[in-house]
Amino acid sequence: MGRSRGQRTRDKNKATLPQVPKQLKSDGIDVEYSAEFADHEDLEAQARAAAAGIRRQERKQ
Repeated sequence: MGRSRGQRTRDKNKATLPQVPKQLKSDGIDVEYSAEFADHEDLEAQARAAAAGIRRQERKQ
């Protein structure tokens, strides 16, 4: 009776997320909105994402 017995079922459940109803699960599709509908927080998030992308590219090189 090792520790792996309880962990195995726990790890299997993470892939299916049984505690989340199927209608609430994300389909994984990102929706893009035009810049006309963006507010200040959206523009900030876009700037952060762009900066993170630049940092990631610099690390790869």
